[in-house]
Amino acid sequence: MSVAATRRLTTAQALVRFLAAQYTERDGVRHRLIAGTWGIFGHGNVAGLGQALVEYREAMPYHQGRNEQAMVHAAVGHARQLDRLSAQAVTTSIGPGATNLVTGAALATINRLPVLLLPGDYFASHAADPLLQQLEHPVEADMSVNDALRPVSRYFDRINRPEALLASALKAMRVLTDPAETGAVTLALPQDVQAEAYDWPEEFFADRIWRVRRPAPDPAELADAVQLIRSAARPLIVAGGGVHHSEAEGALKTLVDATGIPVASTQAGKGALRHDHPADLGGIGHTGTAVSDELARTADLVIGVGTRYSDFTTASGTLFQHPDVRFLNLNITAFDAHKLAAGTLVCDARAGLTALAEALPGHRVDAAYETEYRAGKARWEETVDAVFRADDDGAVPTQTQVLGALDAVVGDEDVVINAAGSLPGDLHKLWRARSPRQYHLEYGYSCMGYEIPAALGVQQAAPGTPVWALVGDGTYLMNPTEIVTAVQENLPVKLVLVQNHGYASIGGLSESVGAERFGTDYRHRVADGSFTGAPLPVDLAANAASLGMDVLRARTVRELREALVTARAATRPTCVYVETAPPSADLPAEAWWDVPVAEVSAREAATGARKAYERAVADRRHHL
Repeated sequence: MSVAATRRLTTAQALVRFLAAQYTERDGVRHRLIAGTWGIFGHGNVAGLGQALVEYREAMPYHQGRNEQAMVHAAVGHARQLDRLSAQAVTTSIGPGATNLVTGAALATINRLPVLLLPGDYFASHAADPLLQQLEHPVEADMSVNDALRPVSRYFDRINRPEALLASALKAMRVLTDPAETGAVTLALPQDVQAEAYDWPEEFFADRIWRVRRPAPDPAELADAVQLIRSAARPLIVAGGGVHHSEAEGALKTLVDATGIPVASTQAGKGALRHDHPADLGGIGHTGTAVSDELARTADLVIGVGTRYSDFTTASGTLFQHPDVRFLNLNITAFDAHKLAAGTLVCDARAGLTALAEALPGHRVDAAYETEYRAGKARWEETVDAVFRADDDGAVPTQTQVLGALDAVVGDEDVVINAAGSLPGDLHKLWRARSPRQYHLEYGYSCMGYEIPAALGVQQAAPGTPVWALVGDGTYLMNPTEIVTAVQENLPVKLVLVQNHGYASIGGLSESVGAERFGTDYRHRVADGSFTGAPLPVDLAANAASLGMDVLRARTVRELREALVTARAATRPTCVYVETAPPSADLPAEAWWDVPVAEVSAREAATGARKAYERAVADRRHHL
């Protein structure tokens, strides 16, 4: 009997070799599953994964990060740009390096985006115990800080013996490539096991293809869905991120062109239809357009495609007000499909939309309904034109005029990235998405500090594409360090740094709930303890320049337009810095968002806000 061939390698070496041989395939197109590894080394991974990555650097590209959370954001940006068909790994040391992964892991899992986390861990042998940076638990000796990653991971394992990797690595790849289960995957790696040698079967290192499924709809569910659509007078599609993940934009357009059903989009779904399509109504919900939210209130059938229905989308349960409204949810996960007591179509988005189009020959909404929503769309476009327009080119621009200037510069292929602050609301309402990948908003976790590292991941996934990170002063101060990485890797990302001297978004929310903008301005503290003095003498443009970026300061609308044109053509990391004026006109929310207000208070601002809150919450519905 022949002996199976083996290869003697350390656990870390075997893992790197294994990861380099994994591929995804969908629709006959193959992608490398783990396209590269981000890392910051410490004593928990330098002798294991660090040694393996240098030994196999031709097989596994390595990217040096500056902040562990930011490395996860970069990997998430990469995965989203490539429709979840390719991912990146992130390795850190034991201790604070590992715990810094938690925020990024939560972001990845909430947004259903794949990332592989490889944090160092304690000695499996307990030979050296406690280690530097090891968390000791008095009654659970097998607990480490990496256990904090369990609730934010879709799969977690601690590799306490080399041979345990054989089964666990395959399970990890399955989750990363499963469109219904994907998210953060964590393999915690005790540092002694990383360096331990084992005779690995050669089959472990063979090229392996993970086919990403497109499950078709169940015939009975499809028949029910068709009946719901045919019986609806005012149907509305809510396009979520699943449309993009499935590359279903073409199938959505085919269905909409045939039926005339209008489309509103979540933050993750914006761009599912091109902005100038007559049925594209823009964003929906608290940060949605007037036309989308007006139709949502009167829709008798809401067709959710690839959306998880966050509270921003549903206006905290107050948006869909038709007395007989019904829901039909097309989603690859049954968990999301069953939300709002909906009729379900559990399948791939492209497969489901294609099946619906084929099952609805000749069906079209009433002409009066099309006329109504097209007129609403035209009115909203006039609103967008008005807030984008600057009548005085020599004036300091408002934030919406910054977006208008950028709108005039970008091409169809550009990618615009944002995540937190007041910009997401303005972008969701106003941005005119020209292509499926142009609008990149991380709003599942709305994580400050996401934008700059995510731009790096997108730029790696799409070389030659102009990639813009739109960053407010608050989010910039939280996580600017990956600018250094962009310089080191020669990634020509474009940073638009908007200075408004504080947390503008949360400041407005604070005022609306009776907290009077307390603690939201970046200003000197004055005698009464408030922060209402002069702006702090902080020069963020100089800071960006000190980290290696080319910086263009724009003081007026004219200078801003010129700077954006220059930045778009730049071949190295470039920052456009602009200080904005207060908005010249209010652009109020078109729908409510539930932020509970103090039920009792001695302050008039809070008691007034509570009365408004009670009026709004009375409109909440439980869809059963």
